[in-house]
Amino acid sequence: MTVRISAFPKCYLEVISFDRTMTVFDWIEMSKQLDCDGLEMYEGFFTSLSEKYLNEVKDAVEATGRVVPMLCCSPDFTNPDAAARVEAVAKQQAMIKAARIIGGPGVVCRVLSGQRYPEVERKQGIAWVSECIQACLPLAEELDVVLGLENHYKDGHWKYPEFAQKMDVFLELLEAIPESKYFGVQYDPSNAVVAGDDPVELLKKVAPRVVSMHASDRYLLPGKTLDELRLEDGTVGYPQFLKHGVTGKGLNDYESIFRILAEHNYNSWISIEDGMNGLDEMAESLAYLRKMVAKYFPKG
Repeated sequence: MTVRISAFPKCYLEVISFDRTMTVFDWIEMSKQLDCDGLEMYEGFFTSLSEKYLNEVKDAVEATGRVVPMLCCSPDFTNPDAAARVEAVAKQQAMIKAARIIGGPGVVCRVLSGQRYPEVERKQGIAWVSECIQACLPLAEELDVVLGLENHYKDGHWKYPEFAQKMDVFLELLEAIPESKYFGVQYDPSNAVVAGDDPVELLKKVAPRVVSMHASDRYLLPGKTLDELRLEDGTVGYPQFLKHGVTGKGLNDYESIFRILAEHNYNSWISIEDGMNGLDEMAESLAYLRKMVAKYFPKG
């Protein structure tokens, strides 16, 4: 497989998943005007997990000439309530099955660590998340689905940021889970920026295990600095002066990122998370990704 590009409608996440004023089928129809090979999905896009409904989503995507390369899920494996963790595992397993239906063999199903609950110590959180992810791996292997652990910031439904948001915690968690062809890293350079970490340094450490990637970008408003992102508790949030922008025009060093991916023979999907300022920006970002893929992953 060569490197291919997919699109995720960050701009419509709220209206599809929470407000329900737009459907996933509306987005699929709108996506026809974009130059991409796939459409990434989010668990909140679905109004049902029935096989009939999921096949309707799959058919709608394939009717546009695309496929679904990844389903983004947000399990909360750090919940202090043991019953809630059991429920989170069951939900993730249901999403693995859904991913297989809409994406076919080899599809990536994203996993997260969970929320950074103040009462959960780091060692305990690592143990719980590792246990939960490993409980999901047998089903992933059975269905030929790859679990991708993302260096994430925060799901929209959550009260607290990601437990493994910071690079040191993320890497410790990654090491706690045995290597498997059905488990790897869903790399997001912009989330590393939000965490106050160096996206390139993170990629250098995880490149051999990257199974999918998000390619958005962030930029600072004039007069602002990265140091101002740091909050009192040492984490980093989403201040108003840190904005989404066109990929390739923000804080991420995509030349270095693509060079590292090419050096490690990356051959999976790169998905654009964009469009906060309209589909024109998403189209511009996709064009930039096309150019970078052609430069670093020439065919033949």
